[in-house]
Amino acid sequence: MGEIRTSNLGYPRIGEKREWKKLLEAYWAGNVTEDDFFKTMKEYRLLGLKKQKEAGIDLIPVGDFSFYDHVLDHSTMFGLVPNRFDQVGEANRLETYFAIARGTKEAPASEMTKWFNTNYHYIVPELEDKKPKLVHNKPLEAYLEAKEELGIEGKPVLLGPFTFLKLSKGYQSNDFEQHLNDFIPIYIEILQQLEQAGVKWVQIDEPSLVKTLTNEEIRLFTSTYHKLKEAVPQLQVILQTYFDAVSFYEEIISLPVEAIGLDFVHGYDENIASLKEFGFPADKYLALGIIDGRNIWKENLQNIDKKLTEVTTVVPLEQLILQPSSSLLHVPVTLKHETKLDSLVLSALAFSDEKLVELSTVKHFATANAEEKAVVLEKNNQLFKQISSSDWRRNGVSESSERKTKRATSVKERQKVQNEKFQLPLLPTTTIGSFPQTKEVRKSRNLWRKGELTNEAYTTFVQEQIKKWIKIQEDLELDVFVHGEFERNDMVEFFGEKLGGFVFTQNGWVQSYGSRCVKPPVIFGDVQFLEEMTVAETVYAQSLTEKRVKGMLTGPVTILNWSFVRNDLTRQEVAYQIAEALIEEVEALEAAGIEMIQVDEPAIREGLPLKEKDWATYLNWAVEAFRISTATVKDSTQIHTHMCYSDFRTIIHSISDLDADVISIETSRSAGEIISTFETNVYDKGIGLGVYDIHSPRVPSVNEMTKVIERALEVLPQELFWVNPDCGLKTRGEEETVAALKNMVEAAKEIRVKSEATQLS
Repeated sequence: MGEIRTSNLGYPRIGEKREWKKLLEAYWAGNVTEDDFFKTMKEYRLLGLKKQKEAGIDLIPVGDFSFYDHVLDHSTMFGLVPNRFDQVGEANRLETYFAIARGTKEAPASEMTKWFNTNYHYIVPELEDKKPKLVHNKPLEAYLEAKEELGIEGKPVLLGPFTFLKLSKGYQSNDFEQHLNDFIPIYIEILQQLEQAGVKWVQIDEPSLVKTLTNEEIRLFTSTYHKLKEAVPQLQVILQTYFDAVSFYEEIISLPVEAIGLDFVHGYDENIASLKEFGFPADKYLALGIIDGRNIWKENLQNIDKKLTEVTTVVPLEQLILQPSSSLLHVPVTLKHETKLDSLVLSALAFSDEKLVELSTVKHFATANAEEKAVVLEKNNQLFKQISSSDWRRNGVSESSERKTKRATSVKERQKVQNEKFQLPLLPTTTIGSFPQTKEVRKSRNLWRKGELTNEAYTTFVQEQIKKWIKIQEDLELDVFVHGEFERNDMVEFFGEKLGGFVFTQNGWVQSYGSRCVKPPVIFGDVQFLEEMTVAETVYAQSLTEKRVKGMLTGPVTILNWSFVRNDLTRQEVAYQIAEALIEEVEALEAAGIEMIQVDEPAIREGLPLKEKDWATYLNWAVEAFRISTATVKDSTQIHTHMCYSDFRTIIHSISDLDADVISIETSRSAGEIISTFETNVYDKGIGLGVYDIHSPRVPSVNEMTKVIERALEVLPQELFWVNPDCGLKTRGEEETVAALKNMVEAAKEIRVKSEATQLS
């Protein structure tokens, strides 16, 4: 089969300093013409290809670059424009493309949700009543551009038909086969055009193969790929999976494709076991995902060497294609602009560009003689010894026997104590935590960070904002207050900056959705509590009112899931470290007289493994981490938590196991679904289901919110129900926030009056 090769699965589109994001937003603002937009985007696209060529990558992906989202690219390529956008234009027009992603005044945007178990969001395809058709062949266009402009023989990338349909909405499960058959001719047309253009390799992504599948689904998958291969016998196909081990390994390796891409980072144990038990076809390449495409750490060559040794006992070296475990979309672009990081930390990191270099290093390492390998290994081992013996990583995590993981008494006993202490009315009203972060708030924080505003002046400014919003809450007659979080930029970054073990990059941005980029904190060392983080602001707010003010913290699992996490410990161990640090802050709040404390876990559901068989293990330690962070408080201290959009129906028992006294769930867009969950599951703790959607500037009426409350009270005890918005109000304007909260309080009052009248009658 020849010399061992390297391949990349996808490259970040955002640019080294988010140039892509800035161009997008300038175009949306009307400051860039469509011609200039296309011209500059092409420059960014070609630059990414050049960098991969210079790094020595043999199989360079083309067609993975996007103006917004690669799934949306496929939807428009297939002519799947929802009917509500018909007035905008044809499927391949830029206005229509962005309308689907962002909405218009007349039509709401398509749904957006998480891409498997990552923090990237894709635009959900809507099938409606339309049959797919090929509007334009994007992979072919990308292939021809790379060849003509740069002389690159690219590897076109396609999202496979099975996964595309799995990610779509607008059909019933019993119609899946029919819809799949509708897509097969379209994919055949795309592949035949690629074959006719001289394409040698095409990458077809089918990450759904790592999820829990049925025998019938595998039958359909197998049938699909036999039909595709019959249509393009000369085209070499890499069937690519990532994020976990494949299900139905034997069936997958028997498919009529020339290479199988497997994740040997996140699915290593199961994939290597399958490889050893069932072997691998001698007439196929194994595209070995051996560089971590989802985290930012330099590879330990000792581990790489071990994996290669195990793999090559089954598959000869010349039958391998070396590659990242997934697209590099999920990691930042380059380290070259990181000028402020600790030198040891910097030496341990690898962003996308560095990972491409690592691939070439691993290629040379794999074919080196024993003496050359020993020299390279020794140098690499010295780095990891430095890291592991540094002051960053000296404390580890306490033994479970030393860790308190359970409240002292049951929730029913605590409810009696708390009801007597707080004397809240029926259906108490509150908010989730944050209030509007105005331009003035952001400007003051930025000036303070630059050193242009003193600590004293900034503290005074924050206190003025707190005082203003305590007065607003008093006027609105809310029952439980918050301080508003004006001192916080991001709910994870704020705590990471105050805890030990975290570092922050200057340009470590990754795409979350559209032009929205995030810069995750980096958990490099042992997470430790250093000093009080939230006490001063919360105590100040409490001093201004006789109403209760909640302390506000981000929970351990959310901090974990929204950070780049060190890979020398398990995620469970790191979660416990964070929890042990947070309980010190909880205890400090309690000691300062704050007796309602909210520990938010919006990301707990999204951390679920892709395979259902692994759910219980994750949920067990995630629940325990939360409980560690709240277990030592008194019965009279009321613990709240908050969770964001997710399908909670499958994990309702784990939510209950958190043992929080009150939970609020972001459900305004799926209230019916979550309420139906409580029709079949008993929930005995305080709960708020979110009576209006904060993601829209629209102010809902009292009547609308009253109906939401009444529907919830059909299945939930009114003595346990709280009334609140569905999420924090950070992104809303002041005027609309006050108006919506005023209506919310009025709705709660109306229900109270009705309840009292019912009791009297």
